[in-house]
Amino acid sequence: MDMQGGGFPAGDSTAVQHVRLAGGGTAAAVAPVVTHHRDDLLIGEVIDISGSASRILLDAATIGQLAGSSDSAVAMAGQVGAQVKIRVGNSWLVASIRDQQLHEKGEGLIVATIDFLGEGDEEKITGRIHNFRRGVTRYPIPGSPVFAAASNDLKQIYAADERAHVEIGTIYPTRDIRGSLYVDAMLGKHFALLGSTGTGKSTSAALILHKICELAPQGHIVMVDPHGEYSAAFKGTGALFDVDNLALPYWLMNFEEHCEVFITAQGRERQADCDILAKCLLQARTKNRLAEGMTKLTVDSPIPYLLSDLLSILTNEMGKLDKATSSAPFMRIKGKIEEMRADPRYNFMFSGMLVADTMAGFLGKIFRLPSDGRPISIIDVSGVPSDITGVVVAVLSRLTFDYAIWSRGEPQRPILLVCEEAHRYIPAKDVGQGQAVRKILERIAKEGRKYGVSLGLITQRPSDLAEGVLSQCGTIISMRLNNERDQHFVKAAMPEGARGFIDSIPALRNRECIVCGEGVSIPIRVFLDTLEEEKRPASSDPLFSKLWRETGGEAEIIERVVRRWRSQGR
Repeated sequence: MDMQGGGFPAGDSTAVQHVRLAGGGTAAAVAPVVTHHRDDLLIGEVIDISGSASRILLDAATIGQLAGSSDSAVAMAGQVGAQVKIRVGNSWLVASIRDQQLHEKGEGLIVATIDFLGEGDEEKITGRIHNFRRGVTRYPIPGSPVFAAASNDLKQIYAADERAHVEIGTIYPTRDIRGSLYVDAMLGKHFALLGSTGTGKSTSAALILHKICELAPQGHIVMVDPHGEYSAAFKGTGALFDVDNLALPYWLMNFEEHCEVFITAQGRERQADCDILAKCLLQARTKNRLAEGMTKLTVDSPIPYLLSDLLSILTNEMGKLDKATSSAPFMRIKGKIEEMRADPRYNFMFSGMLVADTMAGFLGKIFRLPSDGRPISIIDVSGVPSDITGVVVAVLSRLTFDYAIWSRGEPQRPILLVCEEAHRYIPAKDVGQGQAVRKILERIAKEGRKYGVSLGLITQRPSDLAEGVLSQCGTIISMRLNNERDQHFVKAAMPEGARGFIDSIPALRNRECIVCGEGVSIPIRVFLDTLEEEKRPASSDPLFSKLWRETGGEAEIIERVVRRWRSQGR
């Protein structure tokens, strides 16, 4: 069969027999004749086989003829990102085209690299693919015919099975095949949602969480929202917390978190200050009647104590010093505690009302136990002073993990912790402030699934995340990434079979994403559904051209802003 003279006849009943090249030779020996159904569209043959990726030879003329097809999958046949199928025995192998180049000798011939996605059985009557699964049992041999995958094939390949799933959008390049995420597999092994600013990342996160909430209205989701975007999206289905109603008791902090808040010294002095704080903090906790009879009371135990007790113990200890010992460490700690207690910005954590034993109520409120039809807590930390934002996130994350550990043996209530702007809390550098939150989130990434804690990371800078955290995420949902370094990090974290999809990350449209890993049967490229206006986060960019035409009332605006600014009220 001469590929230059008009290409492969679509629906021909024989395999490719010769592929004549411009130099007069043949690219492959005569392949055994293999019959196939008349609606299978022959577009090329296999020329090179290796483990995960192989190469095929395509006929440009045939691909050109198919481009006008009314079937969107067939119209994409042979193009980068499209799927092809190859018959092996009674099975169909499905592969995705990664890249293409013109054949060095043949006009109208294209060499393409493919990544195998999986295999399915052949239905005896229709010849269609069914019972599709990931992985390859038998590889084809060079010379095997290659067919375009039509929409009917893709429906079988991408159809969600009976496992619990949520539909999030439409599979590329089709118009009606739905893309699904398997909720148990995705949450059981953590997930990451990545994408540059402006690609629709916040809306996509809201879409996925809304779908999960609809599937599981008695769920337990905690979302840390650093910009105050998501309260608007979940006002109907979520419990909303900010500095006005969070009431996070300071005594829930462990010793390391206390040090981050109360210790200002650096270097050698820091260790001395920490030792003093540990001794005095343990004494303050011991004074509470809850501590009576406890044999294993430690500086980390979440026992309420009074800040006034801690200050008086510091003063007593300072009084015991001999003249040669400096009182500077005591003065530094006392100064910092008094400063924070007097600052109204820290009232959500250090107000006088937070000393009663409210631990059970606080945990029930934050973790939605019971959920009362509002399965998600949105914790808006945008009003939290920047110097303790990391500590607040650390306390919430550690409470999630510790609750899961200490509730073993009880009826299980798994918790999903979603961390927006994750690169702020799990930075690549392991020195400086914010180490408490980094440690606990890394620990949840590594060990959380054993205890029923799932981690969802949302970030625009995966390259700034601590190394290893991204690789702990079993499902990666990647939107467009413009930065080459970020693309490289995502490539390293994604499974081998998804490499062809990764190359298209810089070319994705807004609201389009690549999903691969545990949450999907095979890697998919999905155009996400449109979210209703009232369910969207408040993250739309200002329209300069429109807003800069408006004027009037500026003096009153400034007055109101200054008043809020001075009173630290939002």
